[in-house]
Amino acid sequence: MKNFLLTSLLLSFFFSFSQVPQLTDNTEISIITIGPGNLLNDSFGHNGFRVQNEYLDAIYDYGRYNFEDPNFYTNFAKGKLKYLMGAANTRDIIAYYKKQNRTIKEQVLNLNEAQKETLLNYLGNNYKPENRPYLYDFFYDNCATKMRDVSETVLNGNIEYKTPKVYKNETFRELIQNNLYWNSWGSFGIDIALGSVIDRTASPREYMFLPENIFQFFEEASFKNTNKPIVKTSKILYAQEAEFKKDSFFTSPIVILSLLSLGILFITFKDSKNAKRSKWLDVILFTTTGIIGLLLLLLWFATDHTATAYNYNLLWACPISLIALFQVSKSTPKRWFVSYLKFLVIMLCLMTMHWFIGVQVYAYALIPLLIALAVRYIYLIRFLGRKV
Repeated sequence: MKNFLLTSLLLSFFFSFSQVPQLTDNTEISIITIGPGNLLNDSFGHNGFRVQNEYLDAIYDYGRYNFEDPNFYTNFAKGKLKYLMGAANTRDIIAYYKKQNRTIKEQVLNLNEAQKETLLNYLGNNYKPENRPYLYDFFYDNCATKMRDVSETVLNGNIEYKTPKVYKNETFRELIQNNLYWNSWGSFGIDIALGSVIDRTASPREYMFLPENIFQFFEEASFKNTNKPIVKTSKILYAQEAEFKKDSFFTSPIVILSLLSLGILFITFKDSKNAKRSKWLDVILFTTTGIIGLLLLLLWFATDHTATAYNYNLLWACPISLIALFQVSKSTPKRWFVSYLKFLVIMLCLMTMHWFIGVQVYAYALIPLLIALAVRYIYLIRFLGRKV
């Protein structure tokens, strides 16, 4: 009997959202903005449309994905991940994000009856199983840009955005890093994996790929034909009570990579003093940088991820080092290996120049490692140059 009641409840829940939301005299439609959370995938917030009347109080959003999809991880790696449009009771959504201590803000849209009905029909049609999936893109098609794009579609483009005071001429990378602590592994990983394409300045419209910026832009937006504000009222449904704790400094990228770099420098110093070469260290360095380079190369050329192209981290993480491994373990490698070491030093110099002139911004935690690699390569050039 309990199973029957549970099944009936789930079916009625799904059925209520699978229908087009009904317009009543008291229907209000809002944009909900969820603040950042403590985890990396929550760091940029979330958006959704809230539909509220005497029969329904639900939030429709575009941030769902199906972990049970047999091709989920393959599609994620290839940049072909399908996100889903979803819906849930507002009470449950608010309780969920309050438990995570994330700010919840609401902007009631200043729509007439016809505009409300058009938006409700759009949401109802979009919630049909065949229409729910869409090809996700972090910068150009996500839960935040859907708020902008859906609103523009149902209003026939009758929206005029005014640049809010919070807008600055910032790059996509800067906009991402504004939501992250610079000395975190999440920030470090993003700076390694994403290429120079995100180091260009985002236009005001592109600024709206982040949920908080949707809130700011809609606060200032108006209808083109009447100059009437798009947002009727704004309010905070829940305010974050305390800041999230940062990860321990002692396990942060700058500390870990500094310790590893000091180890490389110390071993290189001992090698120089004893006129020898620790081949095991070179094998580790060439294997690690080569594997990282190969992964970055695949992200650039073998996936549909738009943000991983033109990644010049390949200047220090060169996949050719995997081929050079055949020479690293030899006491007297071939002459071309010394030339390759000189090539690696030139690549590090080119990377430094890229950084200074703004071609690409790299993770600051890399600096100790880059110094250690340069010192090690120069030592190997001098040591092996006398043998080949």
